[in-house]
Amino acid sequence: MAGKHVLLIEDEPHIAEAIRFILSRAGWQVTLHNDGQDAIGVIASAQPDVLILDLMLPGRSGLEILADLRSGNGGQKALPVLMLTARGQLRDREAAERAGASAFLAKPFANADVLAAVRTLAGEEAG
Repeated sequence: MAGKHVLLIEDEPHIAEAIRFILSRAGWQVTLHNDGQDAIGVIASAQPDVLILDLMLPGRSGLEILADLRSGNGGQKALPVLMLTARGQLRDREAAERAGASAFLAKPFANADVLAAVRTLAGEEAG
């Protein structure tokens, strides 16, 4: 399927590489970025089908980035966003939902869960 592009904004290199590997193996094109400061511009230029966004990033938090996206900044208001966090507490999940996250995964996560979440957000049938 054409247009299977994920932008992953994650500052932990091992996690970013693991997710890139999982999704690439499943046929996705994956673009990596590791800083929150210029994330809105990167998202706007990458035009991904799905965004995977870490909650805690250098420069700006994932919640701040998501709030900008949902307010229409950068023209990506409806972009499906999978929020990742090392802190799986209920308050983090609630904050991500309030900010407009489409889905949420706490680290550590199963490889199958990442792939299933991305497929669901992209509107693919479970495979």
